[in-house]
Amino acid sequence: MIYPPKPRPGDRVAIVSPSRGLPAKFPEIYELGLQRLRDELGLVPVEYPTTRRMDATPQDRARDLHDAFADPEVTAVLASIGGDDQITVLRYLDAELIRTHPKPFFGYSDNTNLLHFLWQQGIVGYHGGSVMVHLGRTGRMHPAHLDSLRAALFTSGWFQLQPPPDWGDEPLSWEEVDRYGEEPPMWPHEGWDWVNADRVVESRTWGGNLEIISWLLQAGYVGPDAEYDGCVLILETSEEMPSATEVYRILRNMGERGLLARFPALVMGRAKAWELDRRNSPEEKRRYVREQREAVTRAMAEYNPGAMIVFDVDIGHTDPQLIVPYGGQIRPDGPARRIDVKY
Repeated sequence: MIYPPKPRPGDRVAIVSPSRGLPAKFPEIYELGLQRLRDELGLVPVEYPTTRRMDATPQDRARDLHDAFADPEVTAVLASIGGDDQITVLRYLDAELIRTHPKPFFGYSDNTNLLHFLWQQGIVGYHGGSVMVHLGRTGRMHPAHLDSLRAALFTSGWFQLQPPPDWGDEPLSWEEVDRYGEEPPMWPHEGWDWVNADRVVESRTWGGNLEIISWLLQAGYVGPDAEYDGCVLILETSEEMPSATEVYRILRNMGERGLLARFPALVMGRAKAWELDRRNSPEEKRRYVREQREAVTRAMAEYNPGAMIVFDVDIGHTDPQLIVPYGGQIRPDGPARRIDVKY
């Protein structure tokens, strides 16, 4: 795996929408994200024809990705947001073009598709970051996300991921433009939970959003299982809040394939348990998180009982989000209860 050259403050960076063109629907929150990209990180955003289009075809979105990676003046590529059909773009991507012009790509959720594609080309990507969600967070950018994003963008060494002081999963509605200055509700952080934490594992990462991994497996985009031997599996679930039964079944099927046993460690993102159209009570949220953890624990016990697991790591759809190199190095240290990543 190669780490692409990093941008520097003042550089031009591509903003693309390889999933949904939600900047067209919520331009105010998107513009807020762009402004923070300029003010907080000193980068110059460059948009493409489909960045603000809701109806862009997979071919057009692939063309924008090609243009972003091939442009010699662009030094990184950032997703505006996720979606649910990026898998339809993959067949149109020019692997040779992207291998010839490797650049850091930042995205998560549906962008697991492109992260996995880059992994297959031997290029390290970055799981995390969203112009609309994290740069465009109401109130302010969360300092923990900003620190992680800045380090991932501009530095190339080891970085310690740490539990942030607070967390949340109840964002304000983007429909309420007059509330963009308000902070979303947050709660004190309880720390990460470790299982089989008697060792240190250092390896490259693979995984991403669990639902997207399931789709990639179904569509035949995941290569021979031996390619993933020894990797640290990173997983998280989306705002669609898949049931514990579904989470178990996906992991069970990965186990039956023989894939789940190949990972010496699993870093599991904190589960998002609230959404604007599913406003769970505090008890319902606790039950959802508990049941998802039980599903993961059950599957791992059946197919990889000796693996180290770290639960509730802030790498998913909750706030703040820490950046993890996708295909890059990670080092969960059980005895020290510490996770380091190499940006």
